[in-house]
Amino acid sequence: MVALTGGSDEATRREKAVADTPNIWRVLNAVDRAFVRLVGRVEVSGAFPEHLLGKPVLVAANHIGMFDPFVLMAAAKGQGFLPRFMLTAGLMDAPVLGPLLRRSGHLRVDRGKANVIDAFSRAVETLKTARVPLLVYPEGRVTLEPGMWPEKGKTGVARMALGGGVPVVTISQWGAHEAVYWGSETVSGWKDVKPLVVSFLRAVRNRPVFKVHFGGQVDLSDLSAGKPGDAMRAHTRIMQAITADLVPLRADEPDEARFHDPTRPTTGRSPWRPPAPPRG
Repeated sequence: MVALTGGSDEATRREKAVADTPNIWRVLNAVDRAFVRLVGRVEVSGAFPEHLLGKPVLVAANHIGMFDPFVLMAAAKGQGFLPRFMLTAGLMDAPVLGPLLRRSGHLRVDRGKANVIDAFSRAVETLKTARVPLLVYPEGRVTLEPGMWPEKGKTGVARMALGGGVPVVTISQWGAHEAVYWGSETVSGWKDVKPLVVSFLRAVRNRPVFKVHFGGQVDLSDLSAGKPGDAMRAHTRIMQAITADLVPLRADEPDEARFHDPTRPTTGRSPWRPPAPPRG
């Protein structure tokens, strides 16, 4: 994993960003780093803008598998911050895990609820005063695109950024999909769990490489929350930045992933997918 070095001011900002984290989330992050090292090896490129540490910022990443949040947490720790996530009500209300997540300071989102507009407004207000980055997935789900390129996604992240005047930094990642299969929509018994366990044990043996690239800040300075079409323009820039940085991470897999997951549907589509390279 790449560790950044710098002057005393930078070190102080990075230490402060971690110090602003609840103790329970620091403990869980320490466990996470050991867990990720058990499964594979993290390779980090790029850098999180140090001047944004300790400030409100949205970190937008592509979503390639169930294991990638663990990888992103480990990579972020090496950059000097412990991100919070935007999590669904199902996770926040889950037995045992729910209380831990709530105490860790994550942002709750109730999908499909009648009060979603109010929840969005609260999220924007929370972001304005946040002191740590909020990690979000603009796609809203693990990509089901056949080649595992980012799906179209929705404008929620862009609207939050414009509505709160919050900067957006991108992360592109590749390899975490090899840690565990996608699985199934519901779990009704061992037959649904067995593929996950088998694929995870195989990953521990094979030790895949998890590539994480911290991109720069996306320029949204000419866009505003109140101008029609600007949310989509912001979303397009975010997704294009993620995809552009993803291309070199999977340069030897430009079309489809070598790793085959028989449980993952391939029903998604990607408007961001780069053109296929010319055949020699």
